[in-house]
Amino acid sequence: MSLSTGGADVIVGIVDGPVALDHPDLAQATIKSFPGWGVGCRDPRSVSCQHGTSVVGILAASRQSQPPGIAPECTYVLRPVFTENTPAGEMPTAAVREVAEAIVDCVHAGARIINLSLAVSGGGFTSDQMLRAAMDFASQRSVLVIAAVGNHRVIGGNMDVLRHACTIPVIAYSLLGQPLPQAHIAASIGRSGLGAPGKDVFGLASSGGTAVFTGTSIAAPFVTGAAVLLRSIYPAVAASEVKHALISTRAGQQRSIVPGLLNAWAAYQLLSTHTYRKVLA
Repeated sequence: MSLSTGGADVIVGIVDGPVALDHPDLAQATIKSFPGWGVGCRDPRSVSCQHGTSVVGILAASRQSQPPGIAPECTYVLRPVFTENTPAGEMPTAAVREVAEAIVDCVHAGARIINLSLAVSGGGFTSDQMLRAAMDFASQRSVLVIAAVGNHRVIGGNMDVLRHACTIPVIAYSLLGQPLPQAHIAASIGRSGLGAPGKDVFGLASSGGTAVFTGTSIAAPFVTGAAVLLRSIYPAVAASEVKHALISTRAGQQRSIVPGLLNAWAAYQLLSTHTYRKVLA
């Protein structure tokens, strides 16, 4: 964060809920919508609005806010998939087909990184095919997908989006450096995933001010933010190289169903050295 605030030419796709655009800490953020899709909250008390605002706030809030945004100068395209009628106390979910369509929309909008802090419901042969095709499309366009693994206390049973080559699955860690017990884990997550802060994290509250959040949804944008800054500093670097830099510099857990912690500075150092060598060549 000391090296970059992001760049307007780096477009980040957010597949989530609506955002409280009137929050003062988002006043300077560039948050765009898709035709026919509103991005502002109708009810700031709704679970979906709280969710979307907290995720976007970690990335796009002003550096002067408490907490500061990781990459406030980037351009964010928000594709809502959560409705605001989710009952209080329940996490919003999105249908597989809608998530697939949202990913494609973000890629068409020029997103270089997509954040998926969501749980997917439903599914079936056709919709699952659509999701795989959407992920393939993102991969072909050198788009990196950061996906929260969910809070299901499940081992195995991983969905296609988390296993895809263009994805970095993210679990939540506590301030003590321990993975949260409710995290969804699997061998593929251990191989290609990352842990990030996800316990009692301060974020923007949809009603104004800040609130405390816990879960993988809040951990994912920390990894997205690190990837966004790396792509802002090195715009010519491919998504696969950014993923390699982040995964190969993980701290802690290795060769386990539980992935190691994000080490953004080590990833920057590795990518810097690799890029420097390519320039010399």
